[in-house]
Amino acid sequence: MKTVILCGGLGTRLAEETQVKPKPMVEIGGKPILWHVMKIYNQFGFKDFVLPLGYKGEKIKSYFLNYHMLSGNCSVNTLTGHVNYEQECQENWDVHMYETGKDTLTGGRLKRLESHLRPSGTFMLTYGDGVANVDIEQLVRFHRQHGKIATMTTVRPSARFGTMQFDGDRITEFTEKSQTDAGWVNGGFFVFEPEIFDYLENDSTILERAPLEKLAQENQLMAFKHDGFWQCMDTLRDKLLLEERFHNKQTDWLSICANKEAITEM
Repeated sequence: MKTVILCGGLGTRLAEETQVKPKPMVEIGGKPILWHVMKIYNQFGFKDFVLPLGYKGEKIKSYFLNYHMLSGNCSVNTLTGHVNYEQECQENWDVHMYETGKDTLTGGRLKRLESHLRPSGTFMLTYGDGVANVDIEQLVRFHRQHGKIATMTTVRPSARFGTMQFDGDRITEFTEKSQTDAGWVNGGFFVFEPEIFDYLENDSTILERAPLEKLAQENQLMAFKHDGFWQCMDTLRDKLLLEERFHNKQTDWLSICANKEAITEM
């Protein structure tokens, strides 16, 4: 099954980084967040990726064109140019990169991929700037069981500020960054049937607007509720939070299958 990762946005709220690179190439722990997203799917055996490119897409192309060479030790003969790779690359991914326009919106980028995706049947889609410990295997199983066109993973992000209760001017209760009080929001990690393309019109189509709204009205959109870790990277604050988690070895999104095995053994 193919996995589409949206990679073409401008990332204006992370301008500190995105002036020189596309947001999916912003690094967490020395690796682009795009790499982290791909590793989530890789844990479940999904290794066929489709990347619709836009803003500074050449940076993403260059990264993967040189990925094998830069991933390990190598030797080069300066006379012949022959390169000998001394160790195998750990990742065995097929990465298909398509130019979908600098100003194209999310639904439009997906629409441009129709000829590549429709013949293959069911496919997955997510954003190139967010990670989670979503069980992709359960997500796909849930999608196949309900038989609808679309499944959206929904999450409850942590509140950015603490909440409190008052008695006059006296604070009677304070809760820092409560997640349970937050509503459910779109967390990405979609599964779609090819019929999704019938809901997309042109480059100006925003996937999260009319297409998903119409699918919901027609009872064709189902929610896969994820209560675990989820974090997008919209701002510098989000990047620093993910960096902190990485350096504290709290990379929940990179050890999903290991955690599943540990739970099974208990």
